[in-house]
Amino acid sequence: MSKDRFKQVTKALRNRQRKLAHLPGMAPDRVNRYLKWLAPGLLVKRWLLISATGVLLTGLGLAIWVKLTPVFRLLQFTSEVLEAIADIIPSYISGPIAIACGLFLIFWGQTRTVGSITEVLNPGGEEELIDVLLAHRRLNRGPKIVAIGGGTGVSTLLRGLKEYSAHITAIVTVADDGGSSGRLRREHGMLPPGDIRSCLAALANEEKLLTELFQYRFQTGSGLTGHSFGNLFLTAMNDISGDLEKASAASSKVLAVRGRVLPATLSDVSLWAKLTDGRRIEGESNITKAGGQIRQVGCTPASPPALPAAIKAITETDYIVIGPGSLYTSVIPNLLVPEIRKAIAKTTAPRIYVCNIMTQPGETQDYSVADHIRAIDQACGEQLFDAVLVHQKTPSTRSLKRYAQENSHPVLLDREEIAKLKRRIILANVMEEDEQNGYVRHDPKRLAGVLLRWYSRRGTQERKGAKRLRRRDN
Repeated sequence: MSKDRFKQVTKALRNRQRKLAHLPGMAPDRVNRYLKWLAPGLLVKRWLLISATGVLLTGLGLAIWVKLTPVFRLLQFTSEVLEAIADIIPSYISGPIAIACGLFLIFWGQTRTVGSITEVLNPGGEEELIDVLLAHRRLNRGPKIVAIGGGTGVSTLLRGLKEYSAHITAIVTVADDGGSSGRLRREHGMLPPGDIRSCLAALANEEKLLTELFQYRFQTGSGLTGHSFGNLFLTAMNDISGDLEKASAASSKVLAVRGRVLPATLSDVSLWAKLTDGRRIEGESNITKAGGQIRQVGCTPASPPALPAAIKAITETDYIVIGPGSLYTSVIPNLLVPEIRKAIAKTTAPRIYVCNIMTQPGETQDYSVADHIRAIDQACGEQLFDAVLVHQKTPSTRSLKRYAQENSHPVLLDREEIAKLKRRIILANVMEEDEQNGYVRHDPKRLAGVLLRWYSRRGTQERKGAKRLRRRDN
């Protein structure tokens, strides 16, 4: 078929679709909804065809079994009926009428069938079943992504990534010892659930409602004041299942979470930091409060064993994203687990670090992007990521004034120093600014979009490089 002929056919099909959309009782969105069932890769059409073939074969088998007598009589009767109709109504009229009736019955039957299935599989859902199926197929074709961090930074990242892939594993720190998590850690002897709670809420299908529920803090009640519902929920699941890993997995099933959340270790880890003034600060919640310049950070025990599932996820992943989040209390604590550090270093998957937009008092005051990279390299003893994502646009004057009151400023991009550290810089506008209170955060959708585009380009470049090598070898 020539190119011009192909264009003519395509145009004719589009015109036909527009005419169908304007038929009485046939709304455009309804027509589009039905046409979606013909989308490639949905794995529906082939099974309908196989079912129809099965019906025909079953009927043929029964006819053969009874020596074809019913088939002969049926064909004879059908022939007589058609001849009678042809004598009364011309073929150019009766033929199209029969085709139209047949298509109507097929369409009506399939519509009712799909409607019945939708009522069962998607009761009360706002989305059409076909849209749910298409989204499911698209997300399951997404890459395997491992996000490493903690706090609000990694949960923000997950909100964006879940729109691109269903194969997401978040590995989070369990060194928190403050607030509700710290109280539960001391009173129940469990690992702190705070970061896992935030990540589960971020990955849930009903994210907004679940986040409000999980973040709800009790204001009254003996022993309940200050606790969040999500922390108490995970505490109960921890007691029922036996450990935080199983509690997180069980919660993911209950909450319809897209992906999974794993603690970096099941050991009772406590952070410590040495400051430039000689002080040694014990406990994650005390490090930021100390108000000094951090020189070194570590944990007790010094080499906690990694969760086997976390190591497997890193080994099998297609893409690793480190950060964003508090450098010394959210990001680096995961990398203090030796097995996790080694697994990241060995993988051939692309690895990128998402740098914070603003400096953090008590942790990274006056830090540049290169300072963030050096801190991670020093804590790990080796280079763990290939590129760094840096926000490009400066926050508004209002936000700068607000952060200046807290001695916080935009993280300086020092290109020459980063080049010396042999990292590639990815510049992008990924900031979300709250106009009411002046807070700046990473925008989940923009951040995830930039990360996935870089991953796609990286994969394309590697494939082209492999082709060039094969040609050269041949």
